[in-house]
Amino acid sequence: MIRRASLVIVGALLGATAMSVIYSAGVPAQAAGPSTYRELSIFGDVFERVRAQYVTPPDEEKLVENAINGMLTSLDPHSSFMNAKDAEDMRTQTRGEFGGLGIEVTMENELVKVIAPIDDTPASKAGILAGDFISEIDGAPVRGLKLEEAVEKMRGGVNTPIKLTIIRQGADKPLDITVVRDIIAVRAVKSRVEGGDVGYVRVISFTEKTYDDLEKAIKKIKADVPADKLKGYVLDLRLNPGGLLDQAINVSDAFLERGEVVSTRGRNAEETRRFNAGPGDLTDGKPVIVLVNGGSASASEIVAGALQDLRRATVLGTRSFGKGSVQTIIPLGDAGALRLTTALYYTPSGKSIQGTGIQPDIKVDQPLPPELQGKVRAEGESSLRGHIQGAAETDEGSGSAAYVPPEAKDDIQLNYALDLFRGVKKDPSFPPSPDKAAAATIKK
Repeated sequence: MIRRASLVIVGALLGATAMSVIYSAGVPAQAAGPSTYRELSIFGDVFERVRAQYVTPPDEEKLVENAINGMLTSLDPHSSFMNAKDAEDMRTQTRGEFGGLGIEVTMENELVKVIAPIDDTPASKAGILAGDFISEIDGAPVRGLKLEEAVEKMRGGVNTPIKLTIIRQGADKPLDITVVRDIIAVRAVKSRVEGGDVGYVRVISFTEKTYDDLEKAIKKIKADVPADKLKGYVLDLRLNPGGLLDQAINVSDAFLERGEVVSTRGRNAEETRRFNAGPGDLTDGKPVIVLVNGGSASASEIVAGALQDLRRATVLGTRSFGKGSVQTIIPLGDAGALRLTTALYYTPSGKSIQGTGIQPDIKVDQPLPPELQGKVRAEGESSLRGHIQGAAETDEGSGSAAYVPPEAKDDIQLNYALDLFRGVKKDPSFPPSPDKAAAATIKK
């Protein structure tokens, strides 16, 4: 089966199953008791024994790193230690830009295959084409590397050169192309007009650029389609693993005039935070349908939950991933950073989706093609070992199949949404009744 870096441009991180909702903070720790320090003394004794007597000299730095990660992963699947490199990679991912080439890649037949170069990037300017195979990177063969390793080799500082050996169909021999790396901005949002009357907006991830990209996308749709012809918007959050909490709030606010978007509740009552929408609906109140599936996690679930609870949008698709926890990134200087689960988030109606996910208003399954049947499993937060048990979690759990067809004509969920806008299909959930939003909020 072909492994693909889904919308990963060379230099960006490969996507995780459920990326954390993140905001930076520092909270003073309470002093540990005497028994805790006795346990730490035992750890020190064990470490010294391993360091001095293990059959081969161990990597001491790696020993400590693994010990810390063992402690954190015993808490939940989303808490972890990031060394300096991992922490910088995380910052790169959330910034939404990096030093790279500007190509979307996959691994095929042990070579890196170019899916497409991005317009006006070093790769497109150097003449790299869709369908090219990269066989060598700076003279080193690609065969034997994992996709992640090949991507890592192609990353680098701005204005630094890299030589790629290209195998191109129709060429008599391999081509050597030198590309000079530059800043590549990853598109967080893609958009188009469907059938001349519905705006389609896909939010790929929640980086620092997401709200700005969303605003530009909506402005372009409004410029392309007269207001009296525009029936509404499809907001596609399928396969969106999450990202920054503030961006999830801003994206929700883009469709709202008022109301609580989300609240976060930590260990102590005084840590509760509430985030509200302000005036200014970018879509001018046009109907909205949100698409979700098992690949919609974390920040994307915040958006879907807010628009659903406030009856601003109809949610269509299958049950989302069910990651309802918030991670705080705590810098540790040159050592890296600590990603620690510090709160759960709640939708406007006061509901936690931890281990349950967002249940769509209209359930529409997307069948898997024959070649993927048995290979794509319905997984969610509830299936992760050691996950935090959700207050409303049941045996049914969370998640569903995370698959979106590459061609819009085969996309049953998208086409169902378009049929609703055009009146071909009808459902009592669309359009939603704003009057019910107040009742849902009062239930808290």
